[in-house]
Amino acid sequence: MTMVSSGPWLTPETHARLVRELAALRRAAAVERDGDDEIALHTHRQSRIRQIEDVLRVAVVGQDPPDDGVAEPGMVLTVEYDDGDTETFLLGMRDEAGHRDLEVYSPDSPIGRALHGAKPGDRREYRVPSGGAVHVTLVRAEPYGRHRGATR
Repeated sequence: MTMVSSGPWLTPETHARLVRELAALRRAAAVERDGDDEIALHTHRQSRIRQIEDVLRVAVVGQDPPDDGVAEPGMVLTVEYDDGDTETFLLGMRDEAGHRDLEVYSPDSPIGRALHGAKPGDRREYRVPSGGAVHVTLVRAEPYGRHRGATR
């Protein structure tokens, strides 16, 4: 997991969702019954509780990175592919629930790793699972809070 400052970058919405999920998991764990058929569920639940606790303990929540145009977690990136298509997405912790207005790519994804540190105009390459290379040019990088304010 890529770290920003002291931990992974989360939107306030993702943080709130994780807090709700953690509370629900803890409630379920408190009332679960012992039994052989419940062992796998119990193990999975406890693993997810630890995972969420670890993320929340060190997360940077909604703190925008500097508005310097450099691609890093917490920035909304607009990129152009070689075929002329453009895409805009948030570079941050992937939220299973998704975002209404914006795709989220992890800083540890191939495109996230390739673009980290890029400035507008920088052309980068990353590999897709098939092994092929994709070239992408950073068009714009703006802090999530600024982008979110513009889309309301």
